[in-house]
Amino acid sequence: QVQLVESGGGLVQAGGSLRLSCAASGRTFSSYTMGWFRQAPGKEREFVACISWNSARTYYADSVKGRFTISRDNAKNTAYLQMNSLRPEDTAVYYCAATRLVNSNLWQELNRYDYWGQGTQVTVSS
Repeated sequence: QVQLVESGGGLVQAGGSLRLSCAASGRTFSSYTMGWFRQAPGKEREFVACISWNSARTYYADSVKGRFTISRDNAKNTAYLQMNSLRPEDTAVYYCAATRLVNSNLWQELNRYDYWGQGTQVTVSS
């Protein structure tokens, strides 16, 4: 069992930056692939980024590639999403999630994740 709590969301102007954190409970955090997803009003939840248990592999949605960076600190049981050059279209509730799925080809599919946080709101003003 893993419990996830996101923080770091807020209101920022276009072009600004935010760093989201995802704190995990439990002793097995390092065995999970961690993902970030987002859901804008009226839209489906979508993949943003994910990172393997040892940080060796990271994947990004095309829409955030080059602007967002996912990382993790297994000693602190925390995953991060650094978001730079934010745009109004990045406005959404951001969720972190955890999966033990080994097949990295499936890490972008939200229904492959076993545990989810409650989400943190990110609002980017133009």
